[in-house]
Amino acid sequence: MINLIRNAESHLQRIAIKSEGNSYSYQELLDASENIALELLNTNDDLREQRIAFLVQPGFIYTTIQWGIWRAGGIAVPLCVKHPYSSIKYVIEDTSASTIICSSDFEELLSPLKSKSEIRFLSSESFSESEGSLPDIAMNRRAMILYTSGTTGNPKGVVTTHDNIETQITALTTSWEWQKDDHILNVLPLHHVHGIINVMSCALWSGACCEFLPKFSADKIFEIFCRKEVNVFMAVPTIYYKLIAFYNELSSARKNEISEALNPFRLMVSGSAALPISVLEEWQKISGHILLERYGMTEMGMAISNSYRDKRMPGYIGLPLHKVTVRIADEQNNRVEVGSQGEIQVKGPNVFKEYWGKPEATAETFTQDGWFKTGDIAVFENGNYRILGRNSVDIIKSGGYKISALEIEEVLRKHPQIKECGVVGIPDEEWGEIIGASLILSSDEIDLDELKDWLKDKLPGYKTPRKYIFQEDLPRNVMGKVTKKELQKLFAN
Repeated sequence: MINLIRNAESHLQRIAIKSEGNSYSYQELLDASENIALELLNTNDDLREQRIAFLVQPGFIYTTIQWGIWRAGGIAVPLCVKHPYSSIKYVIEDTSASTIICSSDFEELLSPLKSKSEIRFLSSESFSESEGSLPDIAMNRRAMILYTSGTTGNPKGVVTTHDNIETQITALTTSWEWQKDDHILNVLPLHHVHGIINVMSCALWSGACCEFLPKFSADKIFEIFCRKEVNVFMAVPTIYYKLIAFYNELSSARKNEISEALNPFRLMVSGSAALPISVLEEWQKISGHILLERYGMTEMGMAISNSYRDKRMPGYIGLPLHKVTVRIADEQNNRVEVGSQGEIQVKGPNVFKEYWGKPEATAETFTQDGWFKTGDIAVFENGNYRILGRNSVDIIKSGGYKISALEIEEVLRKHPQIKECGVVGIPDEEWGEIIGASLILSSDEIDLDELKDWLKDKLPGYKTPRKYIFQEDLPRNVMGKVTKKELQKLFAN
């Protein structure tokens, strides 16, 4: 039996899920997921890694479907509720999904696929009590396929085994000291490792409660926090930024009420994108907490984390998690000296099995001696790792220099008229790349000459942006990450 499922049997009467105003026990989670598993099996003894795609809103039903797929021996393929039909169709076709489970609100969107006779359609509202036996699932079997954001070419399906998932869960539940009395609010998309593993699966592994809020609302989040049930929260920088902006518009009495509710929290985490130091400092003033930053990606779950107990350094991501080995390597995959920048490379049982149906892409992302090449550039200094950016979009190569876009963004955000910004490299015949900055202003306009003077004593000349554009907001994906490729296109146009 999958250990995540086995653990649930030790917490049968505890509340596992809260969603849509209802509470569900671990017993109800086990019963409902068993019924789904039996329906999926449909007289078969084992799905034998059939891909089962599902499109439902986050909550109890989502969780029971994912567990049901696993218990029947299938591979779970969660679909993004915000993606257009073309993106969903791509995932279903790429995985050759045998079954699609969807809720009624997505039936019309998926209706063109119903003409495909090889795909079985099931309604998430139609599962009923069933009897039968479930297969015994080996931990080395494929469990899930999540799709990368596809910054180059089509998105790739990242295949993880049950062993991979368990290692990712236990690394976090151990390092972040999860307890059965924890209660976390999940506001993250459930087609992504952050929401599935870090939040939902860690809570359910521990016998804790996972509460869902399917649609982001700063007001609703603070309302839930003020009930004083939630004690763990994880989000992306964009969410913290929006919460801070909403908080700043409230009355003094409401601000005090929220701060008093936040202060007793056990843990607050930020990830999936670089956390601006200004956001960290603002949230600390509001909540009394220094956000714990961590580093990971779809292909490996979390690999590096700041300490739960010890001092956290703004701008740093900490040290490798349990069972994870990390090195910083140069372009020839040789370990660099301490203090030198290079690519983060990772080994461990947390690392994914393969890209679905793409053996060449899988081989290319590993070194000959088995290190996973993340494509992220970092440096080890002051006893911790510090991310400099994504090799392809956050490291700007200009005039022989390798420049971190994230460093420039941190400086720009300190200007009183700049609310947010994004920095990218723009192709240039003379310099290779020049630096472009997209600015989101807190006032109507800014004097660029004054800005350049302001930057002179904060950045060397070769790190100073040469081109500027102004936007209402930055282009982002569903996780709130700035899509730098789209930003580069805006400069090009």
